[in-house]
Amino acid sequence: RWVQSLQCKGSRNFMSALRRAVEVDFKDKDKHESQGLYLLTTGIPDQETHTISAYVAEVCGGFDLQLHVCLFSVMKDADSSGIIPARYANPMETAKAFKEIAQAANGRFHWFGEAGIFESDDIVSIISEMEKARNYSQKCAFLVESLKQRS
Repeated sequence: RWVQSLQCKGSRNFMSALRRAVEVDFKDKDKHESQGLYLLTTGIPDQETHTISAYVAEVCGGFDLQLHVCLFSVMKDADSSGIIPARYANPMETAKAFKEIAQAANGRFHWFGEAGIFESDDIVSIISEMEKARNYSQKCAFLVESLKQRS
C-alpha cells in the first residue's frame, strides 16, 4: 500500500529512503534484520556523495549490512514528465558516485543501460576468476611438461 501511495517527484532523496530502511525501532529489530539492501536508480542522489558514503559506511558496518547499487542509465530525452531532479550529474559522474557509495557499504555496483552492461562488480569478479583459472591451467601444463621431460 505504501508503494502504491507514492507520487512522482523531482527528487532522489536517498538519505531519507536509506534511513527508513535501516533505522528500525529497537523493539522490532529482530523482525527486520536485513543482510543486504538493493538500490535501483537512474540518477544521482540529492545529497553529496561524501555525506552518503560516510553514513552508509557507519550504518552498514554497525548492522553487518551491504548496500548494492544497480544504476540504469536512460537515454537522453527519455523522461517526458518534465520533472527536473534537485541535483544533476552526467552518467559518468553518477556512476562514479554510486560506485563509491557501494564500496563504502561493502556492496556491489552494477551499471547498465539499454545498450547493455557498462560496468559490473560481478562481471569483474568472474573475469578475475577466469584469469586465475587460466593462469593455474598454464602452470599445471608447464608442470606436466617438465615432468614428461624428466622421465
